[in-house]
Amino acid sequence: MHSIDLEKAAAAAQAAADLARAEILPRFRSVAVETKDDGTPVTEADLAAERVIRRRLQQSFPEFSILGEEYGAEGQTDGPEWIIDPIDGTIAFSRGIPLFSTLIALAVDGEPVMGLIDLPALDERYVGWKGGGCRRNGKPTRVSEETDLRRAIISHGDLFCFDERGERPAFDRMAREIPMLRGYTDAFGYAQVLGGGVDAMVDMGLRIWDVAPVQILVPEAGGRCVTLSEREGKLGLVVGSPTLVDQLMEFLASR
Repeated sequence: MHSIDLEKAAAAAQAAADLARAEILPRFRSVAVETKDDGTPVTEADLAAERVIRRRLQQSFPEFSILGEEYGAEGQTDGPEWIIDPIDGTIAFSRGIPLFSTLIALAVDGEPVMGLIDLPALDERYVGWKGGGCRRNGKPTRVSEETDLRRAIISHGDLFCFDERGERPAFDRMAREIPMLRGYTDAFGYAQVLGGGVDAMVDMGLRIWDVAPVQILVPEAGGRCVTLSEREGKLGLVVGSPTLVDQLMEFLASR
């Protein structure tokens, strides 16, 4: 593995997230929404935020490549890579719902080693790196240790994503057997898992920029993160209390 000062990388990511907030928050509830070729929404806030994130990360680590949702890949094809989603939850953002986030991860040889989930409208930020634990606004945080699905709050992503992956039966079973099944979607849901309020989450239809920060933050917060195999370019995640993740994996047909 490349020798990287992960604490310095986390500081650079936080500085980039601060700049992104300055682009995003003034546009919240006052921005036009367009539709990209893939049918997903995009706003000027997404584009402006990714531009400032890229510039700030390049200042600290000019040799690292960058992959962002809005502007694609930049830099060398091997070595450390920044992975960026300037606004995760653009639908929420565009509808005036304050549960959107900014995601930044650093991966080495395809393995995330640092992750950040920033919730600008809620003034909450989760940051962690390999061997460094996970912190929310500077204070250590851990996932739930719940072991019983009947007592747990389990979150899920959008239902159509379960349908696309052929996992509607798994969703239906969760709806039957889990009393507190709730739809805290996007990275907001993962943040609640990191804070221990939501015990586990099952999500489908994800891209690499959606999952990379979660893949490092959840283990650093003491949880288990299972990445479901890619199908048609999309991934799935099951994250949270290790015992509950094991149980929820039994609901799924795909692995």
